Amino acid sequence: MQGQAPTPDGQVADAVTGNWVDIHAPAWSRPYLRLSRADRPIGTWLLLIPCWWGLALAMLDGQDARWGDLWIALGCAIGAFLMRGAGCTWNDITDREFDGRVERTRSRPIPSGQVSVRMAVVWMIAQALLALMILLTFNRMAIAMGVLSLLPVAVYPFAKRFTWWPQVFLGLAFNWGALLAWTAHSGSLGWGALFLYLAGIAWTLFYDTIYAHQDTEDDALIGVKSTARLFGAQTPRWMSYFLVATVSLMGIAVFEAALPDASILALVLALAGPWAMGWHMAWQLRGLDLDDNGKLLQLFRVNRDTGLIPLIFFVIALFA
Repeated sequence: MQGQAPTPDGQVADAVTGNWVDIHAPAWSRPYLRLSRADRPIGTWLLLIPCWWGLALAMLDGQDARWGDLWIALGCAIGAFLMRGAGCTWNDITDREFDGRVERTRSRPIPSGQVSVRMAVVWMIAQALLALMILLTFNRMAIAMGVLSLLPVAVYPFAKRFTWWPQVFLGLAFNWGALLAWTAHSGSLGWGALFLYLAGIAWTLFYDTIYAHQDTEDDALIGVKSTARLFGAQTPRWMSYFLVATVSLMGIAVFEAALPDASILALVLALAGPWAMGWHMAWQLRGLDLDDNGKLLQLFRVNRDTGLIPLIFFVIALFA
């Protein structure tokens, strides 16, 4: 499908209707912003939220919130936008042949001919260098963690070629910010950060399995693996396991961060975060319809709210 004509005005099939890229961005920039998924902001949120989890629990762990943490929070937001863009560009470069053969992805900038592979590489490097400038404002340990994050980012696009569990590799990449932001605040890692990272991976398995079910038929035809294809009709049962794992691991992370220095009230408030998150995930399970792609995309997108729920409780706990 390489070189296929783009959809009208170059819009991507699964972009948010009326998004700012298609309406307000200069025409010359739209193919590149679409390549970065700027017209589909949910991915930036899913990359950013674990960063903010890690920062909030690191402050709870050390009982030492500082004004500099505001920059860490803002720097993570800018960095998430840039690195999500760079990662998506890398993903589209490596998947360009597959994307041209899948109904949902064939309108993306590279398979539709809007952006050449060479210019996509240039765009990827530019985004990564800007993100590096943000990273260099953090402490040395956080910089090292940021550099290490490139490994799972580089491997992820190839995972679906050799494993039925590519969502694990996505989780490794998308939740690395929990480790990075924790380290940016504290200068070192703790057990709380590691359990939080594992909780994020379980959450990624939950929401990205929903997302992958949109493409199961096309993926089967071209030989691409995913947890959606692996689980099939048993997906709801597996997702309930991921729900329990997410809540349990995040609860352990809260205990590790809050004890022994935080107050009992702070501990209870922070523990309410994963509990409330679990109820939101259970609500998604009740509305799951594996044969309705519109519903699948809708449920995938509401995971921004799912991830923000525990963050709200973590922040409140800081003031308890």
